[in-house]
Formats: sequence, structure tokens, C-alpha cells
Amino acid sequence: MRLAVIAGPPSAGKTAVVRQTIRSLQDRHRIAYLKIDVVRAFEDEEIAAEFGIPARKVYSGDLCPDHAGVMVMRDAIAWAGEEGADLLLIESAGLCLRCSPYTTQGLGVAVLSAISGTNTPLKMSSMLALADIAVVTRIDLVSQAEKEVFRERIREVNPDLDIVETNALQGTGMRYLLRAIEGCPAVTDPDAIVLRGAPPLGVCTICIGKTEIGWQHHFGVIRKLEGADYLYRGD
Repeated sequence: MRLAVIAGPPSAGKTAVVRQTIRSLQDRHRIAYLKIDVVRAFEDEEIAAEFGIPARKVYSGDLCPDHAGVMVMRDAIAWAGEEGADLLLIESAGLCLRCSPYTTQGLGVAVLSAISGTNTPLKMSSMLALADIAVVTRIDLVSQAEKEVFRERIREVNPDLDIVETNALQGTGMRYLLRAIEGCPAVTDPDAIVLRGAPPLGVCTICIGKTEIGWQHHFGVIRKLEGADYLYRGD
């Protein structure tokens, strides 16, 4: 089975890229789809109805969606195998731009919208730094000059990243991405899959339920308004 993790900020066009991928490859591959979202998602139902493939979703709830993806990925690979799939597409909600959801033994696809601003790639550098391919959507809505600036911003983060520019609704420019998905090595040992990069080291006391404001009430890696240095206050 081949594994592709598709991430990116909300409303970047990730599901449109997934739809075009399934539409183009379903005649040659048995595809399974997993959507990871925070509170509500309907993409799995729509894709299952449209393409007749096994699809399901996971709500991260109190977890960061990228963290939830790590938690469920091993089960997802087993589920896709039981469904007879030879390609598993995992679409992350992608809300945490300091994390990278990509793993070994899989293809990492970062989706960005060309209309989100030319500095967007610099704001999601963690997600781009460890990806294999950047898919830039909605290129029909920006000028050639804006496309070139956007492309250079991506290369500032990752000079070796392959860039696909597409109008994902119509599927233009998707040929390279499809070849990359079909050409990526299959998963050989699910037990050996690991994250490509180290996750952030910060201990988030907000996530564990502390509601007080002000750095004085928190611990781990914290920040003051004055000064750019991180403070460490122990465990």
C-alpha cells in the first residue's frame, strides 16, 4: 500500500486536490480516504458517495489534528488494508502550522492557496520544510508576477521542494502530483513508520486545562511580552 499525507491550512483546497487525485487514479488503484478534522467534517461522506470508495473521518476534539493523525495512523493503515486498498490518502485539518504531519514510508503533500498572500509559505515553514511536494491551488486567480513571488517564497523555505501549480477544481497541472503518488515507495513496515521531524518541544499548559492568563501562571516553555527569549520554568 502507498501512503500520502495531504496537509495545509484551512480552505487551501486540500479536498479539491484529493478529489482530483481519486478521480484520476481510481481506475488503476483501490483507494481509501481518511479525513482528520477538529469538530465536524462531511468530506468522507461526500467522497464515499461520489466515488464509491471506503472513506471515514476522525475528530481530533481536544487534540491538535496533526497529533490526532499521528495517534490514528497505524490503525488507519490496518483499516485500509482490510478494505483491500493499495493507496491510502490521509487529509489533515492542518491547523497547527508549527507541526509537520509527514512520516517516513509515505509521500508528504503540502497544499497552499495562491490567494492567501505571498508570504503564506513563510508562515507555514514547518509544514513545507519536510514535505515532498507543494501544491499551489487557485493559480487562475492571481497574476503571473504573484505566482512567481509565491514560488520563490516556497523555495526560501525548502529549495528542493517540487512545486505543482493547479486550479484543483478543474484538475489542471495535476499530472506531476499523480505521477509522484503512483511512484512513491509502498509501505514496507507499518511498525517502523515515524515522523520525519521532531515535534515542537513546548509544553502547552493551556491544552491541559489551565485557564489563567499571564506567563506567571504557566510552566514549560513560556513567553513574555517584552523580550524575544523563551523562558523555561521546569516541568
